[in-house]
Amino acid sequence: MQILIKINRLKLYIKNMVCIRCKMLVKSELTKLGLHYINVELGEAHIMEEITNDQFVQLGIALKKDGLELMDDKKSILVEKIKTSIIELVHYNDEQLKVNLSDYLSDKLNHNYTYLANLFSEVKGTTIEQFFLAHKIERVKELLVYEELTLSEIAYRMHYSSVAHLSFQFKKMTGLTPSHFKNLKHKRLNALGSL
Repeated sequence: MQILIKINRLKLYIKNMVCIRCKMLVKSELTKLGLHYINVELGEAHIMEEITNDQFVQLGIALKKDGLELMDDKKSILVEKIKTSIIELVHYNDEQLKVNLSDYLSDKLNHNYTYLANLFSEVKGTTIEQFFLAHKIERVKELLVYEELTLSEIAYRMHYSSVAHLSFQFKKMTGLTPSHFKNLKHKRLNALGSL
């Protein structure tokens, strides 16, 4: 006779998780508390056992020291899921989006886009589109500084219709042209080299 054992799984939602280092930090803190994680993704952790109130408080304190925050409010959790979805899309996915951003978020989060957009604006004081564009420009900055790509290659990789469109949006958001931004990096490196 086979005995079935029910494993209680719990999902924790964590604010401000934006990188691999954050995921490693959460895994470490869960392990310190004797909690076994199934997986840890940006914005959430799936653990195998129920978490006690004491463990929840201890985990919250430990994560807060590194700028992370446990969440239990449904609206805050949904806003964080929107942010995480955009960050993953812009920073960790090189494939071109096959649908527009509103359809992508609606499908991924199982909510009407109008509801998501209104909630995001209410909580964050900015639109989803502005948040998305800000992250695209941050990613372009990273590519300009750390990769040896041409502007055409960056425009293609970031799914801009043209170099001119990328340059216009970059200047609008930063006040600098992409070329000027890249030259600043070279000037700083040359100045450091002469010290």
